[in-house]
Amino acid sequence: MLTLLALGGCTLPGGAPDGPAYRVTAEFADALDLVPQAAVKVNDVTVGSVQSLSLSGWTARVNMRIDRNVRLPANATAAIRQTSLLGEKFVALSDPADQPPTGRLNDGADIPLQRTGRTVEVEEVLSALGMLLNGGGLAQLKTINEELARSMAGREPTARNALDQLDTFLAGLDAQKADIQRAIDALDRFSAHLSEQRGTIAAGIASIDPGLTVLAEQRRQLTGALTALSGLSTVGTAVIDASRDATLSSLSSLHPLLDQLVQAGDDLPKALNFMLVYPFPPNVTGAISGDTVRLHATVDLNGAAILANLLTAPAPRTPAPPAARPAPPTVPGLPAVPGVTSPLPGASPSPGAPGGGSGGGTGCGLLGILLGCG
Repeated sequence: MLTLLALGGCTLPGGAPDGPAYRVTAEFADALDLVPQAAVKVNDVTVGSVQSLSLSGWTARVNMRIDRNVRLPANATAAIRQTSLLGEKFVALSDPADQPPTGRLNDGADIPLQRTGRTVEVEEVLSALGMLLNGGGLAQLKTINEELARSMAGREPTARNALDQLDTFLAGLDAQKADIQRAIDALDRFSAHLSEQRGTIAAGIASIDPGLTVLAEQRRQLTGALTALSGLSTVGTAVIDASRDATLSSLSSLHPLLDQLVQAGDDLPKALNFMLVYPFPPNVTGAISGDTVRLHATVDLNGAAILANLLTAPAPRTPAPPAARPAPPTVPGLPAVPGVTSPLPGASPSPGAPGGGSGGGTGCGLLGILLGCG
C-alpha cells in the first residue's frame, strides 16, 4: 500500500509534466480521435497535455496545458499526429515553416484554424490503395505500360539518344538559369511598363481604326493596283531579257572609262577647279592686293641636284608627222607691194645716183629713210 501511494505521487516517464503551466487553445477542422489527456509535444518531447475538447460550429477547439518553461513563438503552428502506425494521437507544436517566428505564445493564446492541420490517417491510405487496386487506375496503368513498350519495340537506340539529347538540353537550361531568370525579370518590367502605358496603347489602337476603314473602302482599288503591278513585272522581265545583251555590252564599254576615272583620282576635280579661273591658279585671288601681286617662290639652286635632273631627264619624244591633209583651194594673189628698199612712189632718183634719172627724190627707200640715208 505504501508503495502504491509513493508511486501515485510520482510522474511516469514520458508523461505530462506537473507544475506551473499556461493554457493555449487550438482550432482544428478535424480532431480525428484525439482524446483528453493526450500528449502535447515539441520536437517529440512531451511538454503538456490536452485538457478538454469542445465543438464550436464545425470547428473543434482543443484546450491544452503547456509547461511554463517551454517558450513558443506567437505564430506557432499545431498539428495532430500519431506516435506510430497504430499508436495514439498527440498534438505537435512547432515554429512556422513559411515565416520567421515572432513574439511569444502566452497564457490564453489562441492558435487559429489557418495554422493547424493533421496528418493522413492509415485508414485513408488503405482506402485510396483499395480504390486503386479494385478497378481504379491499375488497369489504365497496365494499358499505358503495354502501349509504351509496343511503341518502343525496336527503337531503343533512338529513344536512348532522345533521352540523352533531352538530358543535354535540360543541362543547358540549368546552366543558363540565371540568364533565363534575368530575361523573365526583364519581361516582367516590360509588361509593367506596358501596363502603365495602357491608355496610350488604347489611344493608338483606336487611332488605327480610321485608317483600317479607309483601307477596307479602297480594297478593290488596292487589289487592282497589285494585279496591274503583277502585269508590270511580267513586262519588265521581258524587256530586261530582251535588252540583256545590249545592257551588258554597254556596261563592258564603260569599264575602261571607269578605270581611267578611278586612276585619275583627285586630279579630275582639281582640274575642274582650275578651269574656273584659267589661266590663273585657284589661289590667285588671295595673292592680288590692289594693283600688286604677291608671289612666294622657292628656288633650289643646288648644282648637284640640277645636274642630276638634267642628266636623268628623259629624251623628248619626236612627234609623229601629221597626216597629209588635202590642199586648200587656191585664192587669187594680192597686188605686189613695193619693197621696203625701193624708192617711194612718185620720187625720182637724184643726179649721180645709180639708175639715175631726173627728179627731186632722195633716192633712198623706206628702210634708208628710217636709217637716216640722204
